[in-house]
Amino acid sequence: MATLRDILYRVHITSTSGDMASEVTSVQFDSRHVTPGALFVAIKGTQSDGHDFIGKAVSSGASVVVCEKMPELLTEKVTYVTVKNSAHALGVMAGNFYGNPSARLKLVGVTGTNGKTTVTTLLFKLYTAMGFTCGMLSTVVNKIVDKEIAATHTTPDPLRINELLVEMVKAGCTHCFMEVSSHAVDQGRIEGLQFAGALFTNITHDHLDYHRTFESYIRAKKGFFDGLSPEAFALVNVDDKRGMVMLQNTKAQKLTYGLKKVADFKGKIITNSIEGLELEIADRPVWFKLIGDFNAYNLLAVYGAACLLGEDPETVLLKLSSLTGASGRFELVLPGSRFTAIVDYAHTPDALKNVLETIEHFRTGSEQVISVVGCGGNRDKTKRPLMAAIACKYSTKVIFTSDNPRDEDPVQIIKDMQTGVSPSDARKTLVMVDREEAIKTACMLAKDKDIILVAGKGHETYQEIKGVKHPFDDHEVLERMMKMFAN
Repeated sequence: MATLRDILYRVHITSTSGDMASEVTSVQFDSRHVTPGALFVAIKGTQSDGHDFIGKAVSSGASVVVCEKMPELLTEKVTYVTVKNSAHALGVMAGNFYGNPSARLKLVGVTGTNGKTTVTTLLFKLYTAMGFTCGMLSTVVNKIVDKEIAATHTTPDPLRINELLVEMVKAGCTHCFMEVSSHAVDQGRIEGLQFAGALFTNITHDHLDYHRTFESYIRAKKGFFDGLSPEAFALVNVDDKRGMVMLQNTKAQKLTYGLKKVADFKGKIITNSIEGLELEIADRPVWFKLIGDFNAYNLLAVYGAACLLGEDPETVLLKLSSLTGASGRFELVLPGSRFTAIVDYAHTPDALKNVLETIEHFRTGSEQVISVVGCGGNRDKTKRPLMAAIACKYSTKVIFTSDNPRDEDPVQIIKDMQTGVSPSDARKTLVMVDREEAIKTACMLAKDKDIILVAGKGHETYQEIKGVKHPFDDHEVLERMMKMFAN
């Protein structure tokens, strides 16, 4: 419980009606969760407008309503507060209601199109290995020390973020590493959080179904850095042409990492093989278990962030060299089998290109590369033909299949992908809507030493079809099929 005045601290209020000294039992933005004494925040969402549910919230016992437009009919004994942007106000109010737990640990956010999950996971694993008590908020899973909590969004809503941070503080966590999505920035989910640092990995075309234009997508990412305090650090990939854009208006300490350009944290690839990476960092060679150029950047980002948080560089490199990456990110399945099989979360054109270029680097020239690729439904349609073209460019055979079709027809999604396939590449493609059959066919086609890539779902253990999540694990299916065709 908290007083309304305390909850509204640092919120830009435009008007009020009612008792501003009232006690609030909870903060809610879903009218279905309102109980007596609650503060209800009416938010204009992409699917519905919370202002339409103010009456329901009041009838359920809400004593305070925060909204962008004062209702025409005001209920007696209910306090009404109007704000310019209720979604952003919710973030600030959530922090105030829960005692601003982000200020009681070192919170580091990671944003970018690709690499967020790997960097966040590596930071969590690194700090755990160095003896710290940590928390993590990621696409794959949320963690409080060794307790795992299912993740439903890349970045949770403000109430859930602060609830989890409170649990982390109670568990003795000193650090939390979290993914920050462009949706989260745009929707105000990170408002009110006090970040010790922010990392930028890269940016390529994605989420245009939501942001509409690439420029809006960039602005959303940049908004994260614009909101940092002077006490925080901002660490960006200088080799990405938008890296320095992220730093333009930030008040934070500005730093860079990279492989090609001059950077504060510079790395050089010495060896890049299917066994791992050897990088020169801080004038010394270090061997890492992760694979590919893209992971060289991820490792540099983690190293730089740890140094900026005050850790000993030698200790960081020693511990980092022993770590594995996130689940479903360039994950080898049954290593040592007669052919190589890889599961990867790549669901954007750039991520797919990075993975396939890494595979191309390992080829001796005779192996086939068989890619199983799909695209998600209810998402950015512009990337579908691009991903198909990339898959064809770098693969010997491509099997187009269903990913998470959600509310769309998987056959139509595949047809959208096929518009990116040239006539000369069409002969190397197959269409198998059933994802399990597609993976099975890839294993049937594979000869000794060939390479199979199953892309798009990575760590996910379900396939979402018409609002229902059906159990489906690429790793499990691929492993089962590999055993079936072992000889």
